[in-house]
Amino acid sequence: MPLKYLPNVVTLELDAARCNGCGMCATVCPHAVFAVGAGQARIGDRDACMECGACARNCPNEAISVRAGVGCAAGIIAGLLGGIGPASACAPSAGVKS
Repeated sequence: MPLKYLPNVVTLELDAARCNGCGMCATVCPHAVFAVGAGQARIGDRDACMECGACARNCPNEAISVRAGVGCAAGIIAGLLGGIGPASACAPSAGVKS
């Protein structure tokens, strides 16, 4: 089971009308957020998205949008830069489901 970040805050969006079902999103997603079937991609577990942006950068039809780094990934980086540690922004006390 992939790591869960903050629930219901992910900026990931899929425009099904633009999707051609190529499967690149599912191929490049490190957390298996996407599934492809019947010639169409779908978002399976939105809260597993770490907002890395790989799916959007690799979608040939620009059917996916995500503001890369605005979710938990940005919190981890900010924690490291602020000297409070990488896990502090995404700790279970912050409401993260595992």
